[in-house]
Amino acid sequence: MASADSRRLGNGGSVGGAFQLYLDSLRQELRQRDPTLLSVVVALVAVLLTLVFWKFIRSRRSSQRAVLLVGLCDSGKTLLFVRLLTGLYRDTQTSITDSSAVYRVNNNRGTSLTLIDLPGHESLRLQFLERFKASARAIVFVVDSAAFQREVKDVAEFLYQVLLDSIGLKNTPSFLIACNKQDITMAKSAKLIQQQLEKEINTLRVTRSAAPSILDSSSTATAQLGKKGKEFEFSQLPLKVEFLECSAKGGRGDTGSADIQDLEKWLAKIA
Repeated sequence: MASADSRRLGNGGSVGGAFQLYLDSLRQELRQRDPTLLSVVVALVAVLLTLVFWKFIRSRRSSQRAVLLVGLCDSGKTLLFVRLLTGLYRDTQTSITDSSAVYRVNNNRGTSLTLIDLPGHESLRLQFLERFKASARAIVFVVDSAAFQREVKDVAEFLYQVLLDSIGLKNTPSFLIACNKQDITMAKSAKLIQQQLEKEINTLRVTRSAAPSILDSSSTATAQLGKKGKEFEFSQLPLKVEFLECSAKGGRGDTGSADIQDLEKWLAKIA
């Protein structure tokens, strides 16, 4: 019995040895025929492996087709959602659940995205963000430009959490801050909104980094946005945060067309 096992092991070893000898002889032959041929073969194999890896990463990215519309209540998320899908105006109301639909991107490739309108109520928004963030290809954070001055602290607090969650994802989503309701006279510009949000987030960084040491000395430091020791700017983040101005309602009221062309172009770019 032992001798039979030995023979089987011997045969296995001889097969492995024969294969190794074949590889060695092939390598030697390639060197003899043309010293550069082996280098070319190795380079081709490296290129093929790179292409396979790139395709794998691309397929994982392409599987993420969701665009999350997030923001405070009454920021105009739902009307933007309806306008993008139908082009029409519709009276909307505060929702306590999500809405989703396929959006055909306005480009030559005929690609599509899944728009998901998440509730903006304070007690629900983080819960729904947690549910959908892993599937997000992009996040559109909608701001009410007309009410921004009085809502700036609430906007900054929610944005702070959304940015932290986005940075923590394996595939970081594209990120847009859509400054909506630009049809209203008192609306703030995208540039001013960006500047004020940077100031508020900088203040939040200070208070949140100090909180653990006050509340619980054993707590670890919370995650922080931006560069330590420097005033916060969106350009410091590992993901690109873009700003644009839009109006879901449009300049001529309910019967007019929406001013969302820049938003449509951005969606086509990230699709």
